[in-house]
Amino acid sequence: MLLRGKMAAAARALGGGVRSSLSRWCVAPAPLPVYRLSWRTCSARTLRTGSPLLSARKFTDKHEWISVENGIGTVGISNYAQEALGDVVYCGLPDVGAQLNKTDEFGALESVKAASELYSPLTGKVTEINTALADNPGLVNKSCYQDGWLIKMTVDIPAEFDELMSEDAYENYIKSLDD
Repeated sequence: MLLRGKMAAAARALGGGVRSSLSRWCVAPAPLPVYRLSWRTCSARTLRTGSPLLSARKFTDKHEWISVENGIGTVGISNYAQEALGDVVYCGLPDVGAQLNKTDEFGALESVKAASELYSPLTGKVTEINTALADNPGLVNKSCYQDGWLIKMTVDIPAEFDELMSEDAYENYIKSLDD
């Protein structure tokens, strides 16, 4: 508003109509070019979860996810899985030091409407469990990709990570389940 008033005052001071006086001084900006960004060409990627990733997050067909950083994988369940479970009321997790093979059952989640086993996405040893889930298992529902992670584990066979589904492949997979 302040700028518009100053421009009108300047036009009156110059004499003549506002349009003719200002046309010498005000030039319409050139239209900006429209660029389409492709997810596949961006070096930094943000998932639809809204959180920037330090490493790619991969998924299993049992709805577990894993992201790996410096040889340690963080494991949790997908948003699809937590929505299907409903309000999680109990998390049964393995002991630190437990050795897991890919697809081994390592724990269970219980909700008010269902229970679900948890399966290891990779071969490795459990290095940490999310102790916050003992007092607040609902973190799995509130923040399944951040605070609601389940375990951290070593990655003994890195090639297994490449066999898991990317986010796009996982989204297509869950769409096929809903059809």
